[in-house]
Amino acid sequence: MRSLLRQILKTPVVTEAGRPSADPDVELLGNAISERARKVFGRSLHIREVDPGSCNGCEIEIAGLNGPHYDLERFGLHFVASPRHADCLLVTGPVTRNMADPLKRTYDATPNPKFVVAVGDCSKDCGIFAGAYGVVGPVSAVIPVDVLVPGCPPSPRAILAGILKALDAGAGAAR
Repeated sequence: MRSLLRQILKTPVVTEAGRPSADPDVELLGNAISERARKVFGRSLHIREVDPGSCNGCEIEIAGLNGPHYDLERFGLHFVASPRHADCLLVTGPVTRNMADPLKRTYDATPNPKFVVAVGDCSKDCGIFAGAYGVVGPVSAVIPVDVLVPGCPPSPRAILAGILKALDAGAGAAR
C-alpha cells in the first residue's frame, strides 16, 4: 500500500492541454459570428438544421461543427431541437415532396428575425437529384433563402463563412 502511494506521489501530471488549438480562420469566423449574433439578436445564435431530402453528406459536415476541432459551443452557437427556438435554419439537399410542407411549416414556426442558409449544391439546383419524381425542387422553391453555401459537401469552415455572410447582410431583419 505504501509503495503504491509513493508511486502515485512521484508520478508527474500527464494530461494534455484542454482544448485543441483550432485553425486561426475558424477562430476568426467563430468570434465574428458570435459578435454579430449578439448585435442582431442580443444573445447567442440558435441554429435549427433541416434535411428535406439530402444524401447526408452535408449533415456529416454540419455534425463536424459540434466536434472538438470546431466546437461551435465556445462561440455561442447552439443547435436547437425546435424551430421555435431558432434564429437560423441550415437547410441541406433538395426538397422532396413529402418534406415540402414540413419545411414550410418549420420556416413559419421560426420567429422573426430569422435567416435561412442553404447548404450544399443540392440545395441550390437539386444536384444529382434534379428531375427525380420525388423532388419538388431546390430550397428556394419552398422558402426564401438568404445565403447559399456551395460545395458537395461544403467544408465546416465554408458553412461558418455562410452563416457569417448572412449575419453581415442583416438577413432576415425585415421578415
